[in-house]
Amino acid sequence: MTPVYETHLPLPLHARGKVRDTYALGDALLMIATDRLSAFDVVLPTPIPDKGRILTQLSVFWFRRFESWMPHHLISAEWADIADALRQAGLNPDEYRETLDGRTMLVKRATPIPIECVARGYIAGSLWKEYRAAREQSHGDAVVLHGLTLPSDLHESSPLPEPLFTPATKAHTGHDENISFEQACALVGRETTTLLRDYTLRLYREAHEYARTRGIILADTKFEFGYDATGQVILIDEALTPDSSRFWDAAQYQPGKPQPSFDKQFVRDYLESIGWDKRPPAPALPDNIVAQTAARYREALQRLCG
Repeated sequence: MTPVYETHLPLPLHARGKVRDTYALGDALLMIATDRLSAFDVVLPTPIPDKGRILTQLSVFWFRRFESWMPHHLISAEWADIADALRQAGLNPDEYRETLDGRTMLVKRATPIPIECVARGYIAGSLWKEYRAAREQSHGDAVVLHGLTLPSDLHESSPLPEPLFTPATKAHTGHDENISFEQACALVGRETTTLLRDYTLRLYREAHEYARTRGIILADTKFEFGYDATGQVILIDEALTPDSSRFWDAAQYQPGKPQPSFDKQFVRDYLESIGWDKRPPAPALPDNIVAQTAARYREALQRLCG
């Protein structure tokens, strides 16, 4: 199928994010995962074929897996339900099926809570960079980061003594910024932050345990939450996809260095290797990088969902 880079439905556009196009559809929202890929917070000009379908299928899998205790925004991802909603909006669903089927979720409206909720079980990415800088200042003592105390002898990709909750501010442009638990409390309140931390760490632990049975290490992941119409905190956006998570192959795992991954770290590594300054416009991706990235996303789906 032809990659979907951007959609233009005759419906009110609710939001167009880095990856998802969301439309107002009565009391609900139509959330479409396109094949766009962002790296270093810049949307790349080259789509990854079927990426949006993979993200949607994985998110639906996780929403359903945890829904006995974790309320979420998903109403349905079944084409019959989406087609009915389009008909009620006066559209002919047959005209849009090729574009929408498999990459679309009908979701509840929610008011997003303005912090990213990150769970980390291994030290990698931005946390590793911050840890190294803080360790140089600690002179061999325990390392304190964002109010968290860590041992001074960790290596890149090492497991942390226990999973950490590291919230971040949600940036509409530019990079998200890691903040402390207390800073998060100042933004959204202590009761809400505590609930978000507890939800985030439980989701991470249960997903990590499951992923290990499928030969995958879930190194870290981020979640977004919102308030539904009743004021209940619910899980929104996506869940535990290669876009929001760092997935490693358990069979190849070797701490002390970066790990081969099933996520877009592969693309980040390529972009750094060609010396891109991480400012728009982003360079186009060559065919071999597109194909290898698509294969990594597909393997993550196949391993996790069967």
